[in-house]
Order: sequence, then C-alpha cells, then structure tokens
Amino acid sequence: MTDTVHIDLAHLLAETVPQAYYVGGIVRSSLLKRESTDIDLTLPPADVKPAALALAKKLNAAVFEMDAEFGVWRLVTRRHNIQIDLTAYQGRDLKADLLRRDFAFNALAYPVTACPHIQIRPQKNGNACVLLQRLQIDKIMDVTGGLADVKNKIIRPTHLTVFEEDPLRMLRAFRSAAELNFAIAPATLSLIQKNAALISQPAGERIREELVRLFTTSRAYENLLLMDACGLLTALFPELEPQRSCAEVYYGKGGVLKHTLLVFKRMEYLLEHVDKAFPKYARKLADMCAQKPLLKMAALLHDVAKPSTAKMKDGRLRFFYHEQRGASMARQILYRLHYSRSEIRLICAMIGEHLRPSNLASNDFLTDKGAYHFFRDLGDAAVALLLLCWADYTSYVTDAQLRRILPHSADPMMSLAQAQRKPCTGKTLRHLQVLTQLFRKFFEHPRVVRPSRVITGRDIMETFRLPSSPLIGELLEAVSVAQVEGKVQDKREALALVRSLVAHRETPCKK
Repeated sequence: MTDTVHIDLAHLLAETVPQAYYVGGIVRSSLLKRESTDIDLTLPPADVKPAALALAKKLNAAVFEMDAEFGVWRLVTRRHNIQIDLTAYQGRDLKADLLRRDFAFNALAYPVTACPHIQIRPQKNGNACVLLQRLQIDKIMDVTGGLADVKNKIIRPTHLTVFEEDPLRMLRAFRSAAELNFAIAPATLSLIQKNAALISQPAGERIREELVRLFTTSRAYENLLLMDACGLLTALFPELEPQRSCAEVYYGKGGVLKHTLLVFKRMEYLLEHVDKAFPKYARKLADMCAQKPLLKMAALLHDVAKPSTAKMKDGRLRFFYHEQRGASMARQILYRLHYSRSEIRLICAMIGEHLRPSNLASNDFLTDKGAYHFFRDLGDAAVALLLLCWADYTSYVTDAQLRRILPHSADPMMSLAQAQRKPCTGKTLRHLQVLTQLFRKFFEHPRVVRPSRVITGRDIMETFRLPSSPLIGELLEAVSVAQVEGKVQDKREALALVRSLVAHRETPCKK
C-alpha cells in the first residue's frame, strides 16, 4: 500500500472556486469512507471556464474542455494525476442540477468552503485516490433523500423518467449495487423492468464500460440474476434468450441459460479463490486472474450457440460445433460493444476451443504430445481457456460436492473406469485433474509443451537445398513433436530426422 500524502488541496479549491460544490460520487464515497479516483465539482455555467483555467494555473495541471454542450472542463494535476472535473449546473440552479441526476445517493452536494481536508493517496499506477474528510452532515445539500439511502445502502432513482432520459442508468444501478454492496429498491427494479427494452439505445462503448466495472467486482453473479429477473440481461444480450428454453430436459428449468449463469458463478468464485483451485500455481496465475471482466464475459458467452445447434441424435440431445459457431456469434456481440481486437481475439479463442481439454480427458492418459498440440494451437489464450473450463466443469456439481472434490484435483489422474464409478462427481473430478496436469506441464515442464527451437528453417533450406515453402514449416513442426517425445535433443539429431523425412517424401516422386 502506498503512503498517504498531504497537500492542502481543500484549502486551494475553497480559495480558487469558493462558489463550487463537490457533487456525486466523491460525496457519497466519502460518506462511506471509500476513496474516489476523481473529484467532481459543479458551479454556475458562466464560472466554469474561468474557474478551470485559474485552478489549473494554481495546481500546475493540464486542462481542457471535455464537453462544450454540457459545460464540462477537466483538469489532471501533474503531481499524482488527480482528476478534477468542473461541470456547469444542469438546470437553473444547484437544486435543479441535483434533481436531474441518476440516483438519490449521487444527488448530494457539499460546498468546497466547508471541507477542511482532502486525503490523497498515490497509487502504484501513478494515479491517486482521494477522500473528503470530516464532512459536516448539516452542510450537505440533499433534495432527494440521498443521505438516508447512503445510510440504508439503497439505490433509488431521483425521478421516474431517469431511465428514459439515459437507459444506461439501468445497467449503472446494478454496477453500483455490486461495487458498493447496496440493494436496489423493489420499486426501482420494477421501473427497470418497465424500461428494459431501452438498453439497446446507449453506445456500445458506454455499455462495455459499465459491464467491465460490474465484472470487476466479486458480486457480478448475484446482480446478473437480478438483471435477468428484470429482463435487462437478455435485453442487453438478446442472443441469450433462446437458451432459457433450450435443453431443459438436461439442465432443468431455465435450460442452457441456467447453466451459463452457473458457469459465470463458478468463474467468479475461481477468480476470488484461485489459491483453492490451483494452490501450487496461484501466484503464476495471478496476472491472468486479474483479467476478471474478460474471463467473465467468456463465461457468459461460452455456450451462446447451443440453441441454434441443438439436435437430437440417437435419442440424445447434441450441440454439434456449438463452440465454433459460438465464437462467431460472440465476435459480433463483442464488436457491437466496441471491445478491442485483442480482447475479441482472446475471448473468441476461448469459446471456439473450450471443448479441447475435455477431448484430452476422453483418453486414459494425457500425453506430452497432446499437451504440446493444445498449447501450440491456443497460444496466449491457453491459460485463460483452462480457467474457463474449470468454471464449466465445476458448474455440474453442487457447492458441497465441489468442496469435497477440490482437494483431490491435484491427485494423479483417475482412469476413465474409476471416474465412472463415481456417478455424481467422477467426471468432474477427472476433468479437474486434467486441467491440473496441463498447468503442471505448462509451468513446471515448459520444454515439453513449448520446446525451444534446435533448428531453423534456414538450416533446413541450406542443408538440403530446399526452397522456401510450406514444407519447411511442416518439417520444423515434426522436429518440435520429436523434441516433445524425447526423440530429438539437439541440432544434429534434428537434421538427421529431417534428412529421413525428406528422403521419405522424395521416394514416391522417383518411382
């Protein structure tokens, strides 16, 4: 944890912009003793620009007009990167401005002249968190009952048309509930249900930002359930609605959607307790587990194509190629939400190949060659995919069963026959053991799954006088497989293998 620094920012603000009020998140968070990442100030429209320029000069801050229509100027201090937004009243005065805000707990204002001190705590990323200290409750302007809502941890809108004015606020309600551990008032849930269809209106990047913040929390699953009960989840992702009635005979009431949400739940658990699932590799998995929003999105979309691929074959419901079609569908969803190319590539690789580990588990033994091909084909997505598979496999057992089998997931891999003798948990446990084996090979025996090159394409072309062609890549791959199997150790042995392969390949041509 970084040390707290003391800059008399409160006094400087009071001296430079005495007509301003702290508003929104900074007031609410400070009441909750939670730090904020920025400071929001509101003041009369004519004062915004001169106040921003004067404040920037005193703070030696970068300053620019962020939104001319709404009168928003942003400052970023050169020291500690403190972000300060100055916004014009949205309405004739401060009261009108507060009444136009989204939720009552955000419709609070506090005069800058009444704040004795601002705590500033630098972060490792170079930014800073801030906290208003020693707030005087009687000086907080509250026109919607926001103080009571903060005390009671309730989310209520400031007025009945709040979601019509900006439908994104519906998603923000669930994100705020997850971040703050607040409850959404029943009347608010009813209002969201009434307006759910409007969620398609906001820009994709705005929706993505709310989802990222929601999925970063450890309470995303419980809020997804509420979103689904309100109709907001499938209004946001209409591709998930067909899951609800698909494969109920297999998954029970709620069908594939029930399974999808359970996988999401398990992913959320895994990301918070990776030390329990993979105690030996928890530290090495930390960076990947920090990618919570991407991993949870993959969980949410991993079976998106099951309804469109569902078919009965030999009296059994099957979903042929749902993983490949699902990757294609997910790509379109993520594209409309303006995810980056690299994020789309990662999530779609996970979805498109999420059956690979279970295919490996269909054999009695996990060979080095099979592990090599898995990590070669998946590349950077391999580790993330294994985490998705853990969530997928564990969704088929109860919490109690998971607690019972989890300590045995690092045991030697059970045989298929042994797994069949444990009807409720055997298959899941064996799959978890396969995942552990793959992580073991990846982290402890990298030469097996990622062999270093002992020979290059140029070596092959120069030694055997071959032109550049796909054949060179095939020969290099054959050498890598031979390395994994222990048949090739060095360049000499690699060249000998290539010589035999080239000779064998040329023989039919000479006949």
